[in-house]
Amino acid sequence: MAKGKEKAEGAEGGGKSGKGGIIKIVLGAVLLLGTGAGGAYGAYAMGLFGGEGGKHEIDEPKLVLKDEEDPYAPPAKDKDKEGHMVYGEGGSKYRTAYYSFEEPFTSNLADSPGLIQVELAVSTRRDGRVLQWVKTHELAIRSAIIGQLAATTEAEAYDVEGKKKLSQRLTKAVNQVLEENEGFGGIDAVHFKGFLVQ
Repeated sequence: MAKGKEKAEGAEGGGKSGKGGIIKIVLGAVLLLGTGAGGAYGAYAMGLFGGEGGKHEIDEPKLVLKDEEDPYAPPAKDKDKEGHMVYGEGGSKYRTAYYSFEEPFTSNLADSPGLIQVELAVSTRRDGRVLQWVKTHELAIRSAIIGQLAATTEAEAYDVEGKKKLSQRLTKAVNQVLEENEGFGGIDAVHFKGFLVQ
């Protein structure tokens, strides 16, 4: 009887050991699968395989070559005048696009009771998004430009070098507004279409 009892206990003990072994195997397999999946995702994210992987290029306005089409160009206002633009072979290899502000900018000068009034345009060699952003944020840009005009002295307004420096300050101010609102500037220069001091 003792031998029969030992056999029964051994069978029960073996059963517990068998269940525990299966659980350990299942847990081990789950851990290996989890580790493998994590490693595979890490390799994919680093770009070791599968497409672009972790190399995600920031979608910023691109420089547009003279012979390229601008994917963000605004539609032509006059369909009859629509045609291919012909650029010269010299100078920059990139085309330049302009945006003219419709209203003039007027401000007091910094050190006198005089007024300054300017008509402005901006230029960029980047795709049409930059000029779209200028139009969208024109109110904030106008405010920044008027602030720069108010900081201009009468001597700067009459001096050629002073006007050049003012143009650079205005360019920086416009780009700062665009960077704050869109994350990218892109304006190459601010141009004077009209300049009046009185």
